Amino acid sequence: MIRPVSLLGGAGVGAGLMYLLDPDRGRRRRAITRDKAKSVVRQSSDALSKAARDLGNRALGTASVVRTNWSGEQVDDDVLAARVRTQLGRAVSHPGAIEVSAEQGSVTLGGSVLRHELDPLLSAISSVPGVHEIRNELAVHKGARDIPELQGGSSRERSENWNPAARLVAGLAGGAMAVYGFSRRDPLSFAAALVGTALVTRAATNTDIGRVLGISGGRRAVDIVKTIEINAPVEEVWDFWQNFENFPRFMTHLKDVRVLDEGRSHWVAEGPAGVSVAWNAEITRRIENQVLAWKSTDDSLIRNAGIVRFDPTPNGGTRVHIRFSYNPPAGAVGHAVAWLLGRDAGREMEDDLLRLKSLFEDGKTTGRERRAVTREEVMPGFEPSPEAGA
Repeated sequence: MIRPVSLLGGAGVGAGLMYLLDPDRGRRRRAITRDKAKSVVRQSSDALSKAARDLGNRALGTASVVRTNWSGEQVDDDVLAARVRTQLGRAVSHPGAIEVSAEQGSVTLGGSVLRHELDPLLSAISSVPGVHEIRNELAVHKGARDIPELQGGSSRERSENWNPAARLVAGLAGGAMAVYGFSRRDPLSFAAALVGTALVTRAATNTDIGRVLGISGGRRAVDIVKTIEINAPVEEVWDFWQNFENFPRFMTHLKDVRVLDEGRSHWVAEGPAGVSVAWNAEITRRIENQVLAWKSTDDSLIRNAGIVRFDPTPNGGTRVHIRFSYNPPAGAVGHAVAWLLGRDAGREMEDDLLRLKSLFEDGKTTGRERRAVTREEVMPGFEPSPEAGA
């Protein structure tokens, strides 16, 4: 009797061969797959080198701490203060607002800190090797209002990222467990194989395993951040961006966008292997000429969310900053498969922004199927400024 795993594996191999050997598009697909494979090898080599260096540095640091603790030597004041400062950015959102000094193992903290960040800060500093006492002279504030040194910044959340050394160790251990588990056929070995595979996947992607598989993280399996400057006033870029139905004219992966009602729209995009995917989206935040945010509705197959910020530049142009998160079927694994098949969401967004820049600065660009698109088609009455394209 054919085992289910063998049957699924055979079906997967067959589907892959059909995709790569297609008479019409197989040549291009094989070229894309070959380039992607080379990129994976190069990135893997860079990651291994980085992990080896990180592991060596951590080993030296650990040896230094052990040697200091064993000998009972006092840590130099400047060295201790430097160690403490390295922890500030991991614990608080405004490390520059905190002053640090050290004397014979006693660390003095001055400046300002937000109330909810005080305990994490003290906990982080107390774990620094060589710190025997903390003198807290901080001014604690409930909020950042009217406190200049606490303006801006971003709150610190527990990071899900592993450092390169941890990823290397976890990957090697997971690989060994997976090889051992798959080489045997008892239930315990199978469980070890699953755990090992999960460790390898977690180490390779540096992403929480739930987000990798698309079973957690909501709309955040994959994050993409892009920024571009356009030589046009913020008001013009803002007005253009609100007209969603024109997006398929210059965004080559979009097939159709329809506005359903105030704040809601229906999107259809071209996915891997030419398969269409659709979802509904709703606007969640809107500040004219500044911010536009959206998220997919709960019934959407492709869950996503994003925010676009429009900032004026000193030369009268606009800086467009996009943060986009989405959760395709199978999560980050699905994203990786799409990437291997030539559907790189990050690269597509970058190309879309470059076409948008061309529309404003040159008055024309290239849309779907290499069709020429002019700004007057998308926004009648537009006249490029004399500086555009200069």
